Amino acid sequence: MKIYSDFPARRTLQIAADLLAVAVMALGVWLGVAIASTIAVFAVVGRQLESAGLGFQGAMADAGDVLGRLPIIGDAARAPFDSARGTGGALASAGSSTENFILSTSVVVGVIVAVAIVAIVLWVWLRRRIRFARRATEANRLARMPGGYHLLALHALVGASKAELTAIAPDPVAGWRAGDARVVRALAELELRRAGVRLPADPAR
Repeated sequence: MKIYSDFPARRTLQIAADLLAVAVMALGVWLGVAIASTIAVFAVVGRQLESAGLGFQGAMADAGDVLGRLPIIGDAARAPFDSARGTGGALASAGSSTENFILSTSVVVGVIVAVAIVAIVLWVWLRRRIRFARRATEANRLARMPGGYHLLALHALVGASKAELTAIAPDPVAGWRAGDARVVRALAELELRRAGVRLPADPAR
């Protein structure tokens, strides 16, 4: 399979486009990671909330234990602190949930950004590269098979512009039908050039 053109100028452009595509995809992955890291920074809010909740819960538990040891009024004195300890636990749970949500969101957003950029590049770049490779490979195969010149010339008559065709002959269709060797060869060479393939050194006629 031919991946690059036989012509230096076009081949250079293709290689440059390939390098650019790889660079953009790498940049997309880096951007996704950077965005995920930036969002993940906000998870500190959840951690702080969880830490505050746990600290409050512990303080209320300690205070309740101390007051609970008081004679007669111990149980009544610790009741409000036991209730407050539950509030601290709820606060810690909320902080933990917030942290997990922010971290999960950062991963999802980062992956979406990276995948979107890579997918767009592949859609624009890879389709063109595959289309070129198929066309160049097919043209190269036709140029080396018996009668391939005539098939290539027919492709040129169908796909080339009027200016390209009239530059070969005033009536290239008539020349092709008559089997004019010069016209057929020129049309075949035109099609090969459009496909990015050089005329074979000893081509099949």
